[in-house]
Amino acid sequence: MSTLNKVMLIGRLGKDAETKKVAGDKTVTEFSLATEEVWTGKEGEKKSETEWHECVLWGESGVLKFLTKGSLIYVEGRKKTEHFEDKGGVKQQRVKIVLDGNMVRLLDTKEKAG
Repeated sequence: MSTLNKVMLIGRLGKDAETKKVAGDKTVTEFSLATEEVWTGKEGEKKSETEWHECVLWGESGVLKFLTKGSLIYVEGRKKTEHFEDKGGVKQQRVKIVLDGNMVRLLDTKEKAG
């Protein structure tokens, strides 16, 4: 039996993506992506909830220079949970979305969206 770990998101960047070199010649880019769910409450009021996703992209991609705050993008990747201890020795976990560089698409810029 096969398994599947796939995440597809469309959202806006919370700040400009940060790219850095690690382990010599490897490139990693990290950014936060906000998705929003909107619904109508029991009293007819509009409600919304924003979910933030930490995204990591390994390697080069032509879209990197366009990953700026407010840009609307589509990403595909996989969910990865990292386990660590904080400074106080308390066990923590952080969920990241590890992206495939071929599946990061710029849909709109903040300026164009208005």
